[in-house]
Amino acid sequence: MLRKFKVSNFKSFEKDFELDLTNVNGYEFNKDSIKDGIINNAIVYGHNGVGKSNLALAIFDIIEHLTDKQRNEIVYKNYLNAYCNSKVACFYYEFLINSKVVVYEYKKADYKTIVYERFQIDGIEFVLYDRTKKNNAIISFKGAETLKTDIENNQLSILKYVKNNTQLEHNEVNATFLSFFTFIEQMLYFRSLLDTTYIGFDAGSKIILEDIVKNKNVKNFEKFLNQAGIECNLTEVEELGRKTIAFNFKGKLLPFYKVASTGTIALSLFYFWYQGFKKSSKVSFLFIDEFDAFYHHTLSTLIVKKLKETGVQFILTTHNTSIMTNDLLRPDCYFEMTKEDIRSLSKSTQKELREAHNIEKMYKAGSFNVE
Repeated sequence: MLRKFKVSNFKSFEKDFELDLTNVNGYEFNKDSIKDGIINNAIVYGHNGVGKSNLALAIFDIIEHLTDKQRNEIVYKNYLNAYCNSKVACFYYEFLINSKVVVYEYKKADYKTIVYERFQIDGIEFVLYDRTKKNNAIISFKGAETLKTDIENNQLSILKYVKNNTQLEHNEVNATFLSFFTFIEQMLYFRSLLDTTYIGFDAGSKIILEDIVKNKNVKNFEKFLNQAGIECNLTEVEELGRKTIAFNFKGKLLPFYKVASTGTIALSLFYFWYQGFKKSSKVSFLFIDEFDAFYHHTLSTLIVKKLKETGVQFILTTHNTSIMTNDLLRPDCYFEMTKEDIRSLSKSTQKELREAHNIEKMYKAGSFNVE
């Protein structure tokens, strides 16, 4: 699980910007939103332009140099903050992996160029490589003693180099190191907007409806849409040699995308990913930007409940305050983001919040000091 994340000099983040998912309260309701003292379900609010989308890109920057999963280099243009004098962006991640606290820090000059890396497990340093100095990398894993420690390729992560070029001994530390990589490789980010941008988890692109057909989920998708209030009958059809989905209006078949509303298309994108991590539980961490941009508020609630059922750790961004309720999550799971920081509602007031409180009403009344 992701415990903490900190970034500076990246896009809109000039100074240290920290997201702390360990800052929880002792609420006795919706306990399933917290796991091992870490927020498992988070919803982030904030005015347009505060950097919610950039926060997602910052967290998923790690995908580029540690995995071979899906990347989107275009969205990482204008990499460094325009106001900062530093020539590198700094990233700090803190995870809970195999019941151990794993810290990974790195600095990059651009999306590809790695300047510095440091890796720790439970406070013990196992990798340190500062490319600004002429020192070789320090690698302390058992089984990596004969590895070359001077890596000329500044686009190659020293961690990825260790993973791909060693037969590490079987011990608890090395198992945690490999589990760390598994976690990173199974992170997923996507936008619930028309550009269908995604980063991580899978490599390459798939056709949404064709994939639903391939997984034999047409009727389950139909059930999902009906549950979401979209009454429909779906049928598998073939179009231009590909399997796809059509609406069946009493025997008259109409192509899905020709008839579906924007909201229904957004739901098909969500279901495309949902079928995967519901079935395999392989997604380790999920970030959906503007997750309910095209949804009615009742549908937004349904999506959050569906995600909670999977058990996956997730962060959603939204402007929809109707889902800001203790019936769904709890005050330490709702975050308000400004350009300077991000804080949960429970940490934005001195008032003791209870389950019966209408936190949406309080939020709209300005009861939470987030400045």
